[in-house]
Amino acid sequence: MPGNNASSDDQPTADFSDVQSGSSSTAPADKPQSYTVKSGDSLSKIAKHLYGDANKWHAIFDANRDKIKNPDLIQPGQVLTLPPNA
Repeated sequence: MPGNNASSDDQPTADFSDVQSGSSSTAPADKPQSYTVKSGDSLSKIAKHLYGDANKWHAIFDANRDKIKNPDLIQPGQVLTLPPNA
């Protein structure tokens, strides 16, 4: 910029001193979320997609025992409760 003799040393720097580590989600951690089953889904696929670990399908199953009798038989359109911190 013409007339601006500021060097890069004079530029303000970001201050992250008040930032706390933790979850990056903006959703409340203690409130269960829901998921609508799509064609081709399985509990392990849902767990892998949402939690990064297919073995967490048990947590989804446990949270939905009132809706799911057999974890291998979920149906498209079924709305499942997703446990927080699975």
